[in-house]
Amino acid sequence: MASNLLTSVPDLIVWNRSQPALDRLAARGATVAPSARDALRSSAVALLMLANEAVIDQVLERSLDMFADNVCGRLIVHMGTTSPAYSRDLGTAILGAGGRYVEAPVSGSRIPAEKGALVGMVAGDGPDVAMVRALVRPICGTTFACGTVPGALTMKLAVNLFLITMVTGLMEAAHFASRSGLDLDLFRAVIDAGPMASDVSRVKIDKLVRDDFTAQASLGDVLMNSQLVAAAARSAGIATPLLDRADGLYAMANAMGFGTLDMIGVIRALEAETGGSSPCYDKP
Repeated sequence: MASNLLTSVPDLIVWNRSQPALDRLAARGATVAPSARDALRSSAVALLMLANEAVIDQVLERSLDMFADNVCGRLIVHMGTTSPAYSRDLGTAILGAGGRYVEAPVSGSRIPAEKGALVGMVAGDGPDVAMVRALVRPICGTTFACGTVPGALTMKLAVNLFLITMVTGLMEAAHFASRSGLDLDLFRAVIDAGPMASDVSRVKIDKLVRDDFTAQASLGDVLMNSQLVAAAARSAGIATPLLDRADGLYAMANAMGFGTLDMIGVIRALEAETGGSSPCYDKP
């Protein structure tokens, strides 16, 4: 994402929790800040793409007196995936400290990120939303204005609910086909030729057929997202029976040690429920 942003923001200032990404970005012309605090205080607009709520609070130094100086007079853009309630509270804290706040979570995994083809969902004050949508054009093929905070995070969770249940259903269908003695490559061809095919289904079935469990979106990260959706649904009194069952399968696969695999690793939980592994995909 930062590499793509460099095409339109040549004076990009970057900071990351691990060094290799910073080395790559420095080689492409980005200015590396010595700390998150330096990156924040050197920028008029700060884009945060961080793993979870605790890390965001740590990077912003939210529990310390330095928080106000880190955000005052700046537009803070939260691009990660957290609970809508957390985002609302963070926005209130930033506004109270004299800053401005926009949510801009994205949908898509590694390949769309590399191609600058993520889907962005943006929420906040109107002029700031317009500014952020223009700023992230090199990152997002499409963006949507989602009203006020936490509209974008709520939309992201709705999209993730569909993704999680769709891929889980696809893996269940593949498991059924394999255990029924069908050729998995033929199953892929039939799905790819039909009306249910999508970019996601084509990529995920192809990975399964090739025994490629390297993560585009890791199973552990998907589990975190499914738990966020489930918690938001419970808090709003919304029934999510398909998501709840999928969440249990991801939790099971994660507990079995498959958290670093691609999300198609949920098939390991399906295999365990059936009993034994399948000869069609038994490498990882």
